[in-house]
Amino acid sequence: MEFESVIGLEVHAQLSTKTKIFCSCSTEFGDSPNTHTCPVCLGMPGVLPVLNKEVVEFALRFGIAAHSKISKFSRFARKNYFYPDLPKGYQVSQYELPIVEGGFIEIDLPEGKKKIGLVRAHMEEDAGKLIHQRDVSFVDFNRAGVPLLEIVSEPDLRTPEEAGEYLRKIRTLVRYLKISNGNMEEGSMRCDANVSVREKAEEKLGTKVEIKNINSFKHVEKALVYEIRRQIALVQNGGQIVQETRLWDEKENITRSMRSKEEAYEYRYFPEPDLVPLLIDEKWAERVKTDMPELADEKEKRFVKDYKLSPEKASIFTESNELADYFENICKAFHGYKQIANWMLSEFLAYLNKEGKEIGDVDMKPRQVAELLKLVDEGTISGKIAKSVFAEMWETNKSAGDIVQKKGLVQIKDENKITEIVCRVVEENPDVVDKYKKGKKNVMGFLAGQVMKYTKGKANPQLVNKILLEKLR
Repeated sequence: MEFESVIGLEVHAQLSTKTKIFCSCSTEFGDSPNTHTCPVCLGMPGVLPVLNKEVVEFALRFGIAAHSKISKFSRFARKNYFYPDLPKGYQVSQYELPIVEGGFIEIDLPEGKKKIGLVRAHMEEDAGKLIHQRDVSFVDFNRAGVPLLEIVSEPDLRTPEEAGEYLRKIRTLVRYLKISNGNMEEGSMRCDANVSVREKAEEKLGTKVEIKNINSFKHVEKALVYEIRRQIALVQNGGQIVQETRLWDEKENITRSMRSKEEAYEYRYFPEPDLVPLLIDEKWAERVKTDMPELADEKEKRFVKDYKLSPEKASIFTESNELADYFENICKAFHGYKQIANWMLSEFLAYLNKEGKEIGDVDMKPRQVAELLKLVDEGTISGKIAKSVFAEMWETNKSAGDIVQKKGLVQIKDENKITEIVCRVVEENPDVVDKYKKGKKNVMGFLAGQVMKYTKGKANPQLVNKILLEKLR
């Protein structure tokens, strides 16, 4: 039998508001435990929540960007369950009347674009965080009450790779919208995956298994690969898949059973009595729509048109809004768009990846990169020297001009001087010259390299090739 997997994802994006969803406590990440708390987010008796308006506007932004229906009437509900990091004994969320319904996210696959449908996106508050040390557990309530947007997809994903691409697209979208930093490592974006398998010709869905709280793109894909293989092997060996919740063990690279369907929580949802229903009028929704920034897909099309980039390169540069802005700011100072794109892909992004940095961590300004590329374009330095200059710029944040002047790296463009060195190289390598005369034209690269060696890479490559060719003829 040939099987296929059916995958749906529930993504929790922590919203980048300065204060929590129902109180004025800070949402700043990384501060001392239990320093961002108050009677409201700790669930003390007699306190009342007040909805943060910015949370609603962030949810509206997402709904508009995802082509969704914005509900004019929505309301909050109490999701009742006990867990040590949930101070109230319930979570304020949305249930039967979410703020955003339907819509889709379009992902890019090797075979083309694919639309992944959305069931809903709703607002809710985050729980706290448990910290386990040996036989003791501590609770940090700083995160309790931080606003979340839960984004629930239709079961339209078919492979772990599609799931990874979908997650990356969600992260790109929330970052462009400036509603979340989408940082999975910090817990700002978390994912639960629902996965089942079935025979390829089968229409009916298989038994669903949920994998909880996966915290990186790599782990999502790994967890799905493992779980799909586990389920297929179980079916092929005559076993039966049990509807359950499993956890991803990243050390062992396996999923482990957490609880079965029989042990699942009965949340006993009911309308939140301390919050009135939320009414979204057309003027409010229209104002949010008018203030929407340019999104990644639109920017990608513009980069292809305005900067003559290939769709592949435009897609790379628009993956993050910060990288797209950096590229455009270089283009404002230097109009060699092709050179900029090639340099960014070959050098700049290589340094970012090597050091595990985000574009926001880089001290080097776009005008500094533009200055370096101008020096290459004008023939002041060669492309090879530019790489060593860039390396020093990256380390010291000095300007390209200062480094070139201080180290005497200005390109040699004096024809007489280059001719003198070419003649010396030709005289010192008679065997290589003889091979050239016998038709082995590729040895010219060796001779040109010797010239560059004599000049410590400072000779103008075009002049070297021109003069070398004349002498060999």
